[in-house]
Amino acid sequence: MKKISLFFVFALFCCASVFGQARKELNFGLIGINYEIPVSRDITIAPGVGTDFNLDWINLGVKGNYYFDHAFGISDPAWDVYGGLNLGYSIYNGDNDHDNSSDLNLGLQVGGRWFWNDKWGLYVELAGGNISGFSPAIGLTVKL
Repeated sequence: MKKISLFFVFALFCCASVFGQARKELNFGLIGINYEIPVSRDITIAPGVGTDFNLDWINLGVKGNYYFDHAFGISDPAWDVYGGLNLGYSIYNGDNDHDNSSDLNLGLQVGGRWFWNDKWGLYVELAGGNISGFSPAIGLTVKL
């Protein structure tokens, strides 16, 4: 199982570099990290890894986000509002004996971001999946 998980993460990061030539961003927070790559003006993909607050799950996957800035008329480049889908594989890492098993994880996220300068920002996100459950996040974003 560990070999499959490592291969999955490696494939996500290698394949993701072929998309988009615009601004790329690294988001890292309390319980996860992802590398956001633009596909179009308002759409990004973000391979990443994360966990829940109890550290019971390791989630390997990809997020697809739609940025609502143009739709909502947000013209200030310091602000972003987004929502999207996430798909990946959740590996149960807990010590409970109840019926928790690793499986395909499908979920949703909604979030926002504020940049205090041209390179650094703060993000807040509410996310969840059918296997790993509710996974809120807060962290920093750096433009690459």
